[in-house]
Amino acid sequence: MCGRYALGKLEWWILQEMFKLQQAALNMQPRWNIAPTQDAPIIRHVEDHREAVMARWGLVPHFWSKPLSEMKYSTFNAKSETAASTASFREPFRKRRCIVPAIGFYEWTGEKGAKQPWWITVAGQEWFGFAGLWDRAEIEGQMVESFTILTTPPNREMSQLHSRMPVILRPDHYDLWLDPANDREAIDPLLAGLPDDSLRFSEANTAVGNVRKEGEWLTVPGDGVQARLV
Repeated sequence: MCGRYALGKLEWWILQEMFKLQQAALNMQPRWNIAPTQDAPIIRHVEDHREAVMARWGLVPHFWSKPLSEMKYSTFNAKSETAASTASFREPFRKRRCIVPAIGFYEWTGEKGAKQPWWITVAGQEWFGFAGLWDRAEIEGQMVESFTILTTPPNREMSQLHSRMPVILRPDHYDLWLDPANDREAIDPLLAGLPDDSLRFSEANTAVGNVRKEGEWLTVPGDGVQARLV
């Protein structure tokens, strides 16, 4: 699965140029420990243009109207194999696909109480895009925009760490994924994610498990103490 990721110091102009965005810049602060329920940027197609917006990680279905505290099921990830038929994700899968920018993500191995986090990046890319879905719901009189990250069976590298991996899109697939005119048959091949030998991973700081910790030092080995980056 994918329960933590980093935006790093990814700059606005890079997204603006890649996705041909015509809007004021988002206030994208460097983030190294983005967790579910927190806000993060997504890229989406709306009407006749693309835009970047901040949205809550953990999809709130459009039909949900109760307080968020009453959502007892997890929606920060969605299985790519079943998203098109699952009530919470079915409509977003057809109409509201998005890209979630990132520079890397984390996964854990080991036994409870002694888990080791790993920092995972894409070989040869300074940043990449997760395949995501977004939705909008009115909760207690307020509009909440939210997203989920799709997952798929792991490639060879990720199988050493976990039984699932996030769907990471190739840059030449961004247009295909975002265009709502493309149907299931057109986008299904994208959901396999990256092939073997596409990912790199190394030990991360154990403090990344604490959502209150933040900083680039979380991406390097350590045991809860802020590391000095060379």
